[in-house]
Amino acid sequence: MGMNVVAKIRQATRRKYSAQEKIRIVLEGLRGEIPISELCRREGIAPTMYYRWSKRSWTRGRTG
Repeated sequence: MGMNVVAKIRQATRRKYSAQEKIRIVLEGLRGEIPISELCRREGIAPTMYYRWSKRSWTRGRTG
């Protein structure tokens, strides 16, 4: 029961990023003006999330 409550709280407080926000963050990272780790810290995301978004933007750009 306790784990269920924790999972619900995490889900309710999870930040959702719009497509425009994701694109802005990825493009800022591609500019290379600041390290990716610093960008992710500032935006409140994990570096793995940044790289996942970056990979998706490249694969979608090639296919569609």
